[in-house]
Amino acid sequence: MTTSTPPAVALDGIWKRFPGVIANHDVTLSVDRGTIHAIVGENGAGKSTLMKTLYGMHRPDAGTVAVNGTDMHMKSPADAIAAGIGMVHQHFMLADNFSVLENIILGSEPAHRGVIDAASARTDLTELMRTVGVTLDLDTPVSELGVGERQRVEILKVLYRGADIVILDEPTAVLVPEEVDELFATLRRLVNDGTTVIFISHKLDEVLQVSDAITVMRQGTTVASVAPADIDRAGLAELMVGSELPTPGGRTTDIGETERLTVANLSVVGADGRLVVEDATFAVRAGEIVGIAGVEGNGQYELCTAIIGLRPATGTVIVDGDDISTASVRDRHDAGVAYIPFDRHREALMLNSSLWENGLLGREASPELSTGPLVNIGAARSSTRDIIDRFGVLTPNETVPAFALSGGNQQKLVVGRSMITEPAVLIAAHPTRGIDVGAQAAVWAELRDARDAGCAILLVSADLDELIGLSDTLLVMFDGRIAAEVDPDDVSPAILGGYMTGATTGAAS
Repeated sequence: MTTSTPPAVALDGIWKRFPGVIANHDVTLSVDRGTIHAIVGENGAGKSTLMKTLYGMHRPDAGTVAVNGTDMHMKSPADAIAAGIGMVHQHFMLADNFSVLENIILGSEPAHRGVIDAASARTDLTELMRTVGVTLDLDTPVSELGVGERQRVEILKVLYRGADIVILDEPTAVLVPEEVDELFATLRRLVNDGTTVIFISHKLDEVLQVSDAITVMRQGTTVASVAPADIDRAGLAELMVGSELPTPGGRTTDIGETERLTVANLSVVGADGRLVVEDATFAVRAGEIVGIAGVEGNGQYELCTAIIGLRPATGTVIVDGDDISTASVRDRHDAGVAYIPFDRHREALMLNSSLWENGLLGREASPELSTGPLVNIGAARSSTRDIIDRFGVLTPNETVPAFALSGGNQQKLVVGRSMITEPAVLIAAHPTRGIDVGAQAAVWAELRDARDAGCAILLVSADLDELIGLSDTLLVMFDGRIAAEVDPDDVSPAILGGYMTGATTGAAS
């Protein structure tokens, strides 16, 4: 008599309620051992809530969680870790001032007679890296690592704690094609050694490329389980959102002659004294989208925050003919400059505050939202409801705290807050990061409408298809400099990735 091997993860009849929201209802999920199992769905479909339940961050209101055939009643992530489950969150949880080794062992330090045994940890990690096929300098501060290397640190961190079930939340959101290939090679080595990977992503091509099975969630429950060989990108999108897959391209208007944003010889010095942006010079005309491609850490963040006045810089910034190089952030905002920040949690939202308070940020002094020094709460709430309706933010109302929204719906609120002011210049950093294909199409439409109305848009994105499809001009930043200008009509993501990593230099023909 033979017995079948139980799945690595079996969720049955999972329900999870929050005030005013049913995040999961009657969810069923089965993940075979030693496979890569993708979970896809719209923002607010319940993916993250489900994974947080598996990881012990939430307790289900109903249903069962089984790991390797054993029913579990996890009360915290510590219980999940003890059960062999590790989670790599979309927003990395690393201490920048600690070394790679210190980050990996933090909270699980080996000790001998009350003293951390760093030598033992180094030996174990060297062997772990050899097994996984990852190379990192264990003594390097995390602050000096690129985003792909930081992700490898996160993966090593969960494996070091003994995880044989690894949850990855949007793991490719900020990776260039070469880094995606490296990640996928690492995942394949892991599953070949028996690890189970649960992969949450909105990038459907990657899901079809790397996964062994796919579960689709919609409106809080599972609606389909499919094999990648039995479906294509369009079919997956239709299961997720009930419509065809959108594309970012297309324009119906001409680019104006007027330079709305002019940046000349802009340089920024980092905290360590080195130039992180060197002599950046470019212009964005009325009705134009200028895209900036680059691996994170090559100066895009510092360039954008210098343009909006958040960090000191030398050089010139001109908006609609006015030199704003020495203007305050408030004055630049009043001059018509709007900003979609790089990181919604660190820079864009007060997570414990209501949506209407978040919708007000940066606009507190607007005459339509204030009376003298006092905020007009009624007007602020009404304005936030307009953002919610226009940008499809899924929420019961504008009074719920920002942390209650899914990451994608938080992003839609941030994008809407910046764009509803109809700015002259929009600095848009990763505007569709972490949102589903339906919401992505809506944001693309808003960007195109703003462009067609004469807005000058500077677009930074890790989604190379998005950059190529939306941009009229495409710049590449490498090592703090604008290293190339390429024609979006004549470049592929693979070629663009070569420029981004420095493998290709100069201007594309």
